[in-house]
Amino acid sequence: MRKIVLAAAIATSALGLAACGETATTETEEAVDAMAADAEANADAAAEGAEAVADAAAEGAEDAAAAAAEGAEAAADAAAEVAAEAEAAAE
Repeated sequence: MRKIVLAAAIATSALGLAACGETATTETEEAVDAMAADAEANADAAAEGAEAVADAAAEGAEDAAAAAAEGAEAAADAAAEVAAEAEAAAE
């Protein structure tokens, strides 16, 4: 975010100097192009980062669901054992 604000400030300054001559105009155009490329690269990096976070969250949710299923199965097995022991003790 700071880079974008800094880039905008530089672009504004460069445009102010553009009236000074043709060399300044060329330099201004190059600076604006470079800033646009930087902004695009930053946006791409942010999108990739968000995608990585989403993938990690999805993987974590899948792992949690698998662990919960295993826990439920273990609890059901334990309950079945207790019921069998209680039935055997009642006989």
